[in-house]
Amino acid sequence: QVQLVESGGGLVQAGGSLRLSCAVSGTIFRLNAMGWYRQAPGKQRELVAAISSGGITNSADSVKGRFTISRDNAKNTVYLQLNSLKPEDTAVYSCNAEVMPAPWRGDMDCWGKGTLVTVSS
Repeated sequence: QVQLVESGGGLVQAGGSLRLSCAVSGTIFRLNAMGWYRQAPGKQRELVAAISSGGITNSADSVKGRFTISRDNAKNTVYLQLNSLKPEDTAVYSCNAEVMPAPWRGDMDCWGKGTLVTVSS
């Protein structure tokens, strides 16, 4: 069993900052790529940023220069630093991780329940 628990969401004014965390626990042999997705009301879920096990990152054009993804492999945790927030960043942010639970198992695609980020104008 693998669990992903996000934290750090909340209400912030435009121009403010938040830091999201996602801790992965359970049966983990190897933690591969991790990422953050978001879904705003009435919209499809979209990739915000992702990071490989080696630290290579990519992010959506809409957040480049404002959001930064990072990970602490010792803590099985991925972070998302959100700066210069805009009202259009309001969404539920969910963590995703590719987890290999054992050497003889393939990767599992695991998701957290999400944390709400609300940006007021």
